[in-house]
Amino acid sequence: MDFLLRLRDSRLSNEYLLDTFYRRVIENYFCPGNYYIILIHGTYDIPGKASDGSEMFDASEEVYEYLLGCICPVKLSKAGLAYQPQENRVENRIQDWVVEEPLHGFLFPAFNDRQTDIHGMLYSARKAEELQPDFMESMFGCSAQLSAGSQKDAFHTLIADVLGGGAGYAKVADIYEHLEELAAEAQDSPDPVMLSQEEMRRLFEECGVSEEKMETFDQMYAAAVGNGSLILQNIACGRRLRIETPDVKIEVAPDRLDLVEARFIDGKEYLVVTVNDRVEVDGMNVRTIGLNEREG
Repeated sequence: MDFLLRLRDSRLSNEYLLDTFYRRVIENYFCPGNYYIILIHGTYDIPGKASDGSEMFDASEEVYEYLLGCICPVKLSKAGLAYQPQENRVENRIQDWVVEEPLHGFLFPAFNDRQTDIHGMLYSARKAEELQPDFMESMFGCSAQLSAGSQKDAFHTLIADVLGGGAGYAKVADIYEHLEELAAEAQDSPDPVMLSQEEMRRLFEECGVSEEKMETFDQMYAAAVGNGSLILQNIACGRRLRIETPDVKIEVAPDRLDLVEARFIDGKEYLVVTVNDRVEVDGMNVRTIGLNEREG
């Protein structure tokens, strides 16, 4: 971070700092082809705020000074044919080197609560699974957070490890119902909801996970998630929770998990679905059989 601060404060006028930056990228960034490094220095006059909360653009109280960088792949345009109207003929199109959309980028320092945050930065990747954490560590001295998909996988691992021996349907459904309640409470919040290790521990306890299984929760969390927090939106089931057996798939709204129960009937385990209104088979309405009714 100190190096980036010096680079920002130089306003990209220090050749030595620029050469050092480019050399670090070249030494640590992996790209199988050619790429183009773009580095921009910018400033933003942060508007003042009146007592009623309105912005006053002519009353700037602070200047946000930042570096914006991105790495773009450079590739030859595809070979093809082109029409030349001056000569009224079709000929081979000239191939040019084309700068494509960025693969990775960063903004330093971060901009939080209408002010400069020199302790944070934003880092982005076109694909979450291609963050290049080694590059982040070597280039910026920071570790990458788990991607959305990795957070969901880590959460699944945490559930399986804590509950052990094959997580029971009822307990897992209870955990997801609690997540849905948290999501409903935070639906109007503009910021993502972060669930720390302690908050996840509390959630498992509220779902009735035994004290014996919770004894190793901290170790399980560290192994599955690490030192960070989980983002609620990444681990909640979203609009539909999918329940599958080898031969059957069921999709249910997360706030109606109570409609699907696990029961033992005559020594066999069943998933029982409560029918409140109607049933459709391949888009066709069908009737269900009442307690005292048989199909004729």
